[in-house]
Amino acid sequence: MLIRFLYALTLTGLLVCSALARDKAHPRSSSSTRLGSASHLTNEAERNASYWIEKAQNTLSNKILQASQLSSERVAKNIIFFLGDGMSVHTITAARNLMGDSANQVSFEKFPYLGLSKTYCVDRQVADSACTATAYLGGVKANYGTIGVNAKVKRYDCTTGQNPDNFVESIAKWVQDAGKDAGLVTTARVTHASPAGMYAHTANRNWENDATIIENGCSAKDNVDIARQLVEWDVGKNLKVVMGGGRRHFINTTVNDEEGLAGHRTDGRNLIQDWLKEKQTNNKQAAYVWSKKGLSLVDLDKTEYLLGLFANSHCPYNGDLERTNYKLVKPSLTEMTEAAIKVLRKNNNGYFLFVEGARIDMAHHETWARISLEDTVEFSRAIELARNMTSEEDTLIVVTSDHSHTMTINGYPYRDQPITGLSNKLADDGLPFTILSYANGPGYYTAYNDKTGRSEITDDQTKDVNFEYPATVPLSSETHGGDDVGVFASGPFAQYFSGNYEQSNIPAMMARALNIGPFANI
Repeated sequence: MLIRFLYALTLTGLLVCSALARDKAHPRSSSSTRLGSASHLTNEAERNASYWIEKAQNTLSNKILQASQLSSERVAKNIIFFLGDGMSVHTITAARNLMGDSANQVSFEKFPYLGLSKTYCVDRQVADSACTATAYLGGVKANYGTIGVNAKVKRYDCTTGQNPDNFVESIAKWVQDAGKDAGLVTTARVTHASPAGMYAHTANRNWENDATIIENGCSAKDNVDIARQLVEWDVGKNLKVVMGGGRRHFINTTVNDEEGLAGHRTDGRNLIQDWLKEKQTNNKQAAYVWSKKGLSLVDLDKTEYLLGLFANSHCPYNGDLERTNYKLVKPSLTEMTEAAIKVLRKNNNGYFLFVEGARIDMAHHETWARISLEDTVEFSRAIELARNMTSEEDTLIVVTSDHSHTMTINGYPYRDQPITGLSNKLADDGLPFTILSYANGPGYYTAYNDKTGRSEITDDQTKDVNFEYPATVPLSSETHGGDDVGVFASGPFAQYFSGNYEQSNIPAMMARALNIGPFANI
């Protein structure tokens, strides 16, 4: 009891000193006009030091128990790899508040092991989703804008990009070679940079169809586009599940998809029909679906191959699904994840599933912070569902991001203030400011006025889901950040993911957990 008392007394003293030092360092903060009334804690127990000490003791007990179980750990049978595209640590923190309070946890924060990965490309300090896909799926760092090739290949290089000597194979191939099944789910186009890392090799992430290759002055015959690689090349055509958006890259410009939107191909091909024909020729039970209803009608217990293309381009933002009738037509990330697991788990040897919450990133590029956080919360729901559908005894779940963004959380808002609103104090210019802001992006035009300087932002503006959060530098699209990103792990060999390491180490650790590929039996 004496030790607990001394610990609590020391902690209290440190907090008081810290608060005094902060007020001294920032005297303006104590005199600025407050916005709104004082905040009240919803959990009165937090006022007692014993609350925090007991919480720490419970955490420590859990970690001791987890450590004691490591000696009997078995090889993983399955891996589900969740990628929150652009999901920075700030994004995760803000998502907690959107869920109700800063003390909340998104589902994967409850995982026992946490690490950090370094996200840079070979030629860039700040990465894109292409070079990072090669790293976290293939184990090799590459150049910006390239997928599934080593750093000898520069972006747009028509020749070296199609040299098989420069190809980097992904964990999907290692899984398939080991007799396991592989699949992918994304809210982006299935030919977009992150999912393409599972099966494609290309010098340019934008070569999703033949027309884009020709536009860059290359031969669409010599440089096979990403959609064709998915349908024709070994790793892609052997994926048991492919779900997301991107119908436009599978059909010709002269053909409309099921929703009346034209394709982007110029070679006359219908790759959806080609995919179905190849499966039928090989007597495989295959289904192609384009709507939520169609997905619900598929007998997943009997389906061997499932192709779901639910949008002409990217799938809708999850918040838009909830706010509109889209939810009656388009499946959510959670619903797609559930269907994928049901198809893949039929293989007694196990499986590898890649799941991408892609639109977290896309909303950040628009400085739509609220929409990005909504997609983060849905991403968390998909992970929780996956954990409930699987066993920690045989399934390793890894959650991470490819890169960060420039969004930050600032000011000193009260605990019960909405993270998407205004800070509780005015700035030195007498104007309010938002709790969330960006270093650059289209939100610059929200923040600044050519005539008067900084613009006044109202609370009502921040309640608009399409509100562009303020940015310091004007750019049509906000950029990625170069921060390290979190890696969360649960299941067999999850302890491997602790510490700080290269992003390219991730597939090596996953392969070791499965005991497959070049990292088996190490």
